[in-house]
Amino acid sequence: MAKTDIKNTTFTRFLGYVSPHKLLIFVAVLGMVAYASIDVFFFSQLQPLIDSSLNAGNLNYLRIAAIIIVPLFILRGVSNFIGTYTLEYVSTQVVMRIRQQLFEKYIHLPVEFHDHHSTGSLMSKILYDTEQVRYAAGKAVLTIVREGMFVVGLLCLMFYYSWQLSLIFLLIGPVVAVIVAFVSKRFRKVSKAIQNAMGSLTTSVEQAVKGHKVVLMFDGQALESKRFADKNNHNRQQSMKLVSSQILSVSTIQVIASIALAVVLFVSSVPGMIDALTAGVFVSVVVYMVMLLKPLKQLTTINTEFQKGMTACASIFEILDEDIEQDTGSKTLARASGHIQFSDVSFTYPSKDTPAVENLSFEVKPGQTVALVGRSGSGKSTISSLMTRFYQADEGIISIDGENIVDLKLRNLRQQFALVSQQVTLFNDTIANNIAYGRQDKVSREEIIEAANIAHVTEFVMQQAKGFDTEIGENGLMLSGGQRQRIAIARAILADAPILILDEATSALDTESEKFIQQALEELQKTRTSIVVAHRLSTIEAADLILVIEQGKIVESGDHQSLLEKNGMYAQLHALQFS
Repeated sequence: MAKTDIKNTTFTRFLGYVSPHKLLIFVAVLGMVAYASIDVFFFSQLQPLIDSSLNAGNLNYLRIAAIIIVPLFILRGVSNFIGTYTLEYVSTQVVMRIRQQLFEKYIHLPVEFHDHHSTGSLMSKILYDTEQVRYAAGKAVLTIVREGMFVVGLLCLMFYYSWQLSLIFLLIGPVVAVIVAFVSKRFRKVSKAIQNAMGSLTTSVEQAVKGHKVVLMFDGQALESKRFADKNNHNRQQSMKLVSSQILSVSTIQVIASIALAVVLFVSSVPGMIDALTAGVFVSVVVYMVMLLKPLKQLTTINTEFQKGMTACASIFEILDEDIEQDTGSKTLARASGHIQFSDVSFTYPSKDTPAVENLSFEVKPGQTVALVGRSGSGKSTISSLMTRFYQADEGIISIDGENIVDLKLRNLRQQFALVSQQVTLFNDTIANNIAYGRQDKVSREEIIEAANIAHVTEFVMQQAKGFDTEIGENGLMLSGGQRQRIAIARAILADAPILILDEATSALDTESEKFIQQALEELQKTRTSIVVAHRLSTIEAADLILVIEQGKIVESGDHQSLLEKNGMYAQLHALQFS
């Protein structure tokens, strides 16, 4: 698509957000037109003030002016308030809608998208880029309408009093248009670079804040400070490029306008020309030309904001045009019995060349506990991600109760699973709401407490002043790793799903807590199909089936005792842990 088409499409889509507020924009435009018209009216009275009043000695004109000037300024202030407030209201409504759409897009995009985009850059779009759109929808439009009407009004007055002199000044129009067109391209290019720099800057801050303990522990303050300084300086350099382009364009236009004004003054000195002008007409035309310099400067300056807004729109629309997670399913399961089957399943991550899993086939019967063991990076966690369709298998079939998971609706499919992973995600909310996440309106307080009791959450909750209503901070920062893991396990227990996925679920627990939790999980597993990803082999010795995964393939399978007797990879891993 050509660049012009892209710009037109971006602007058209931007108008789509503004168009629902047509009535308010009309009111705003009326306010701005009234504001500019009153200013033009004041300047239009300059000629009669000089010729008809001061030169002719007509003092009644001054008395009338004294009476109407205060009401006119009051009307001017009211018009300005109506125009400014209404446009700001529209711009904040537009930004609120765009932010909501961006947020909803983020939470519906596939896992693969988030794997390739930093949190900082996504946050920058929803915070920084949308603010640029707000300026384009508010301040830019306000200035264009108000100052534009003022310029048109002054030009009309100039032509009314002396079209010959005004025609000279008007000749600068094409030159100004060429400069603005050239500078606009520059503004778009630099604005995009600034947005990328802001995303990088936000990412740097996010990493340093989230990894604060690591930074302190490994004396990384100087490294992080240098890294941030480089990105901060890069952002400053891009901003200065924008500022220099803006200053040069404004200065150039004003110099050209001053040349036109000089030519007008010179032509006015030609014999015959000055004789045809009264003092009031001559002074008025010159004053109008001088007054045009300020709005021309503002219109050129606001072009910067408008171009930044359009560049931000293009960046935002790129995200909004991303395909959300595809839900190709049409079938539903009331409650799965837990029969899982992998048939020749292969999958390669988009950014990798080597398959994560290859020709994988195994069967899990209802109620069985199947453990996946192997070295880090062997593909164990990928298997659980394929079951929940965080990723789509490239080849083969994964079925639950005989139904291909591709044919099941995503929401229904994931309702069949309860997941507890090593990377626990908690929200800045109460302990109770974190346990009942996604089910707050479906479960009672008693059910939450029962799940908490099983997961040994109640032990540390009772030590909190507000109990289950204690706020735990961002990602549960006020809790220990073991406490966070217990809340995640309680959440899985409360979900009451027929299939349980435990991805190193007890890795952050102390020995005593792990013993109690393991007992609770074993009770839970008796009535569910369980997929357990484990590094600590002591936690899966009672599993019905153990699959040893190596480079995405099953190299051994059997129960704990039979695998030890084979004296293969599982026996080697066991010997390493229990030597």
